[in-house]
Amino acid sequence: MIDTIVAPAADALTEEAIDPLLDLEAEIDRLRRERNAVILAHYYQEGEIQDLADFVGDSLDLSRKAAATDADMIVFCGVRFMGEVAKILSPRKTVVIPDAEAGCSLEESCKPDVFRHFRAQHPDHTAVTYINCSAEVKALSDVIVTSSNAEAIIRQLPADKPILFAPDRHLGAYLARKTGREMTLWPGTCIIHEQFSERELVKLKTRHPDALVAAHPECPAPILDHADHVGSTRAILDFVLGSTARTFIIATEPHLIHQMEKAAPGKTFLAAPGADGTCDCANCPFMAKNTLEKLYLSMLNRAPRVEIPEALRVQALAPLERMLELSPPPAVPARDAA
Repeated sequence: MIDTIVAPAADALTEEAIDPLLDLEAEIDRLRRERNAVILAHYYQEGEIQDLADFVGDSLDLSRKAAATDADMIVFCGVRFMGEVAKILSPRKTVVIPDAEAGCSLEESCKPDVFRHFRAQHPDHTAVTYINCSAEVKALSDVIVTSSNAEAIIRQLPADKPILFAPDRHLGAYLARKTGREMTLWPGTCIIHEQFSERELVKLKTRHPDALVAAHPECPAPILDHADHVGSTRAILDFVLGSTARTFIIATEPHLIHQMEKAAPGKTFLAAPGADGTCDCANCPFMAKNTLEKLYLSMLNRAPRVEIPEALRVQALAPLERMLELSPPPAVPARDAA
């Protein structure tokens, strides 16, 4: 497996050496100007990181926004595969991430060598791969999809060709039900969305009978069966902002609620519970690796930096471009909360 992350230099400033009296937000703003940098934050980041970012959104939307700017540096506060997508789309820009260890359980479940063997066993299938994967797996795929455009793209694929869907089996099963397409599913799952408890969700709905449930399609089917809306992070945000309801149960990583509370302070948002009745299980441990200190250091040290061999980048770009060709035009959101 190719390592796409370049570590900081041996003499780079470390987290332990940061002056405790340093005004981190002021220093990040200074480096933003000096480095001509754009800071991107995924919806699953801590609120303090979201609040200082230039753009907040989902991974693909953020990469496209960054590519459209004249920034020299992209600082991606998310996880590793997101930084890779930014580099694939913006090869001439410097791309850094706050923590090199910020991975993704879906990416980790789908190693390139194993996926290559999986494809070889199904030569007549179209490989439709969720964007939550490594650059190497993207390069082995026919088309990349996101949770927001997957259904529309799958409906455009030749009906006589079966589909391989990786790496999220819950999203794949949801799409198979929606489209009626035959799919062979990779057995990966998101460790966060798997933690929600149907039993505890029903109990929470009983306590809040007027609440609507909005769920990400990475959730298991029993959770989706109780949802009033199923969609991507952006779609969930648009749903709750556009709805006349006042209370919502959110079945995805709970830091998305930060944007909801900012945009609709008069509404109530409840995080969907885990098996113990709390929402703690839904906090992504990979996203949590990013901190203001690490964000500052990544800009100062210009690392951890994403570097992708050009041949691999071109191979991974092809299925991303195919996705963009097949994607429906973006819907106009009820309100831009980012």
